[in-house]
Amino acid sequence: MENISSVERAIYEKDIIINKILSNYNIEVYSIENIKIKETDKERAVYKIATNKGDKCLKKVYYDEKTLLFIYSVIEWLNIKGILAPRFISTKKGLKYVNYQGNLFILTDWIDGRKCDYDNIDDIKKISENLAKLHKSSKGFFPIEGSKLLINDKDYFKSYNKHFKQLIECANLAYKIKDKFSKIFLDSFDYYLNCARESLYILSSLDFNNLGDEISNGAICHLDYVNKNLIFTPDDKVYVIDFDKTRIDCPVHDISSFLHRILKRKKTAWDFSIFETAINNYQNVRKLNKNEMIAIYAFLLFPKKLWKVSKDYYKNIKYCNKGQYIDELKSVVKYR
Repeated sequence: MENISSVERAIYEKDIIINKILSNYNIEVYSIENIKIKETDKERAVYKIATNKGDKCLKKVYYDEKTLLFIYSVIEWLNIKGILAPRFISTKKGLKYVNYQGNLFILTDWIDGRKCDYDNIDDIKKISENLAKLHKSSKGFFPIEGSKLLINDKDYFKSYNKHFKQLIECANLAYKIKDKFSKIFLDSFDYYLNCARESLYILSSLDFNNLGDEISNGAICHLDYVNKNLIFTPDDKVYVIDFDKTRIDCPVHDISSFLHRILKRKKTAWDFSIFETAINNYQNVRKLNKNEMIAIYAFLLFPKKLWKVSKDYYKNIKYCNKGQYIDELKSVVKYR
């Protein structure tokens, strides 16, 4: 077996990609373009491949075969139900991936188009309806044999309570350190502390295992339903890409993450009309019950951005760019 370094595992030479990986497919390769390389614990890479059968996307994934087959199952199921997502292309042997030195690669069509524009209200309407279709289509889903059924833990109270305790720890450090970041953090802390408390109180009162019907209690959730993963083709079709984080989960978790990405922005700044548009268009396809709406409110109420930036700052305070963290903190507290 050839020996390769950790860096080379992510950034392969083009001849290796062509001769060891792409040679497994019935395509003729014209060119290869590095799109994204991530050399982290979850090492992955994305390449754009020009071929005689159109542009393709080659992706090195960081998860195991059973997880890959679960994601494959999700994508196949959604396409059957009318939710567009790039399907895995089969190898010459009929496999859905290539295993090269213990690293798994998948090939799909390259989806040409533009990413979703959060400043375009029509885009928000379409992706909201599409998310509802994705959740609604989950009923009856089962993955293929040999895959791992990935189910998210529904103990959201436990998870958010951990975040709450970390916020308190950050406040204690802020009182002790008293630098510029800490002053800005403490000036707004009481407000966000009250938000966190109310969020936790609501989450503690909800039974996420009996939130509503079968879909309410567990559905296919993308969990990274953000603009870069939502591609509008020239004929205005919406494709959902990058299912790495997908799990069986409560749709309210998916919805609140989706809404948070839209509403936390400077241009939208928690604008209720944007929230209303997204929720109403979601409900054009799938109605939300009272408990689901309460859960979404609780998720949105928790100051996740403040929690993350303060936790990261105090964890890396000796080595971080303090000015960058201060600017990020200011952007968070500005729109409280």
